[in-house]
Order: sequence, then C-alpha cells, then structure tokens
Amino acid sequence: MQLTIEHKTCFSYQDPVTQSTQYLRLTPQDSAHQRIISWELRLPGEAVCTTDAWGNVLHVLTLDTPHQAIEIEARGVVEIIDGGEFAADGANALSPLVFLRQSALTLPDEAIRDFARRYYRPEAPLESLERLMGELLLKMPWQPGSTRVTDCAAKVFAAGSGVCQDHSHVFLACCRSLQIPARYVSGYLYTDNVEHVATHAWAEAWIDDSWHSFDITNNTRSIRQHLKLAVGVDYLDACPVRGMRLGGGSEDMQAVAAVQQVNSQQ
Repeated sequence: MQLTIEHKTCFSYQDPVTQSTQYLRLTPQDSAHQRIISWELRLPGEAVCTTDAWGNVLHVLTLDTPHQAIEIEARGVVEIIDGGEFAADGANALSPLVFLRQSALTLPDEAIRDFARRYYRPEAPLESLERLMGELLLKMPWQPGSTRVTDCAAKVFAAGSGVCQDHSHVFLACCRSLQIPARYVSGYLYTDNVEHVATHAWAEAWIDDSWHSFDITNNTRSIRQHLKLAVGVDYLDACPVRGMRLGGGSEDMQAVAAVQQVNSQQ
C-alpha cells in the first residue's frame, strides 16, 4: 500500500513573538515496515537537521526576528510493507531496557498495576498483552475531547475514557510495571472512518528480541495502515511538533493532516 501524507500546522499569536524554537519530528525513516518514496518539509526558515536521543530525525527551527505566525508543512509518499508489525532496531539502536523507565505521563498507580497483573501471564506474553489491550479499550472507550495532552496515565485510567495518546500512555504504564520495555509511537493512520483523525499514536513492546506493535485505540496488532514517525518514552518525546517562544501573548494553533491511499481518497 502506498500512502500520501499532507500535514500542516499553523500557529498565530496575539502579539509579536520575539524568538521561537520548534522541535519537529515530522520526518519518517525507512524500516522493515515502511519505505519512504518522497518526503519534504516546508518551513518559514532554515532548520538544523539532527538525530535525537531516541534515534528520530529531528529538525530544529529557530526564528529570531519578530513574527506573529508560523506555518509548518510536511508532505510525502510512503510505501507500507506487509509483515512489518514486529522488528528489531538497527545495530546502533538504544538498548530496549531504556524503555523500562517511567515518566510523569506514564507513571502507574496501584489501579494500573492491578489491571496489568490481572491479564498478564509470563508464559504467554504476546497473547497476554493482546488481551490486556482489548480490556483496556473496554475500560477506556475512545472519546475525543475528554482529556488534555498534559493528563497522566493514572488520571485518564481513573476517568475511564480517552484518545490514542491516553490509551498508549496507560498501555506503556502497564507494560513497564510488568518489567516489559515499551515505547510510545507517533505517526499517521489511513482509515475510512471519518471520525478518526489522521495523526495517530500507538505503542510497541519488546518481546522475544523484537518490537511488537499494539494499536490500543483500534484494538489491533496490525499496522498495515500506519506510518511511523517517531518513538520515545511518552508523547513529549515523540510528538511531531513541540516548541517554545518569547512573547506573543495568547496562541492559536490549527493543525490538519490528510492521509490518502494512492488512487483512493480519505
């Protein structure tokens, strides 16, 4: 399957911003799961391209003259390869043990620990996590607008609803409480369900020397319609656009992403 992606993020500010820096994880990489046919970023200035601590492609965009708007656009064509649902990283990748570390957004409370232990069987880790995924979605139905990006796993688990980011954070908290390395994944999803946005998040767990994908929101381990952008301990490490600024007053942010299958439209 070939997918075309167009993702635009626009910031506008009440007053002029003196200086701003945007950290952009908007560039996918070739892997066993995907092949990048073409990709480009359209930015309002020159950006420094590097690799972050997690191995993601990172562009750092700094604007040091006054401005009241920023427009960032990513677009490209990617081929999704069947059979790439699980794979090991390259030779220079971080140890999976790094992803046992909890963060403020994924710290489990006793309710999450009990939930994870209830469904986990050490003799069948993949099957256990697949069941845990399904039970988590039943416990936390998908409900847009019910949470905020700053809400932690314990809070959204207690609230009993959330979106893909929340599902992923709770799943990561469960895995790490069981001493299973797990990481957050940001990317895009092609779907004909108009209720779901094209930007998406899921999780990967390290089992039997491979990373296995778990899309909790869609209750699937198949990622045949997913394009992977970045990984990290949580949302803050892998989110496509994150920045800081001096001045500007109030901010308005508008983002739109469209994912189309070649010769088909979403």
